[in-house]
Amino acid sequence: MNTFGQALRVSTFGESHGVGIGAVIDGLPAGLEIDEEFIASEMLRRAGGRNLYATQRKEADEVTILSGVFEGKTTGTPLGFFIQNSASKSSDYATIQNLFRPGHADFTYFCKYGIRDYRGGGRSSARETSARVAAGAIAKLLLGKFGISLRSGILNIGAIVGKEIDFENAKKSEIFALDKQVESAQKEAILQAREAHDSLGGVALISAKGVPIGLGEPLYHKLDSAIGALMLGLNGVKAVEIGLGVESSKLRGSQNNDEMDAKGFLSNHCGGVLGGISNGEEVVVKVHFKPTPSIFVPQNTQDLQGNAVRCEIKGRHDPCIAVRGSVVCESSLALILADMLLLNATSKLENLQKIYS
Repeated sequence: MNTFGQALRVSTFGESHGVGIGAVIDGLPAGLEIDEEFIASEMLRRAGGRNLYATQRKEADEVTILSGVFEGKTTGTPLGFFIQNSASKSSDYATIQNLFRPGHADFTYFCKYGIRDYRGGGRSSARETSARVAAGAIAKLLLGKFGISLRSGILNIGAIVGKEIDFENAKKSEIFALDKQVESAQKEAILQAREAHDSLGGVALISAKGVPIGLGEPLYHKLDSAIGALMLGLNGVKAVEIGLGVESSKLRGSQNNDEMDAKGFLSNHCGGVLGGISNGEEVVVKVHFKPTPSIFVPQNTQDLQGNAVRCEIKGRHDPCIAVRGSVVCESSLALILADMLLLNATSKLENLQKIYS
C-alpha cells in the first residue's frame, strides 16, 4: 500500500539508505506549469543539516523529473521524479542489525515480512517523506491556480505550549515556531533534550485558506477522514485534530456550534469541515508527533532470537521530529486538497482546461 489518492494518485518508492527516493504522480491535468525552483525551495524547508534543531544528515535533495513534463508543463501523463540519497551512512547501523530498536517499526516489520532493512529503518524511515514534500510542492502549484494557499508551523514543543499563531514568525524561525513569546524556551528545550541524548514530541499546526465549499465525499471519503488517514500515515504521528479537536469534547453544543449570519460563519470551531465536506472557511489541522524514537540513551530490547539485550543507537537523528514534520504535514494537506479538487472538477468547479488555456 504505497499509493494514496483517488483522482490524484501518488506512489512513492525507495528506502532511507538505498539509491534514492522517488514517486510517480498520476492524474495531474495537462498544461500545469512546473516551477522547479519552487519545488527546490520546498525541499529546502524540510532539509536537515541546517542547524542544531534537526538531524545533521545533510542531503542535497535535488528533485530530478523523469517523465510527464515537456517544455516546463505537465503533459497529462504520469509525472515521475527521483531524489538521490547522497549522504547515507549505513555503518552507523551495523551494531544494531540484529536488534529491535525501541519505539521503531523494526519489530513489526520483521514479524510481518520475515526480513527488514536495518539501515535507518529502510522503507519505514522518515526519509521517505522527501518524496511527499516534492509531490506536495507540485500539488501546491495546482492549488495556486484556484487561489488555495497553505501555511504551517510549530505550536507546541514538549510541555511548552504556544498560544499565539503567527505564520510570519514561523517562516523566519529555525524551528518554525508560531509563537514568538515561547520560541526561545522551545529551542532551549530541544537543545537540552539533545544534550541529554534524548528527544521531544511536538504539535504542528497546518492551515489552508481559500478552500472552496464542497470538497469531500460522504460518507467514506470525507475531507477530515482523508486528512486523518494521511497524517497518521506519517512517521511518528500519534493524533490528529481538526478545528477545536479534542477541546470540543469539553464544550456544550451552544459553545461549539459555528453560528451564521447573512455574511457567513461567525466562528470556525469545526476547522473548515462540516459533515466531511469543506464549508469555505479556513481548514485548520493540528498534528501531534511523538518524541523521536532514535535516542542515544541505552535501552532494553530483544534481538532477532528473542534474547533480552541492551540497545545503543548511533547515527544522525532529529531531536524533535515535529519540527521538520510540520513541513511534511503541510505537503500532505496539499496533496489531499488537490485530490479532492480533481474529484470535484467535473461537476462543481470551473473546467480545468479553461484555467490552463
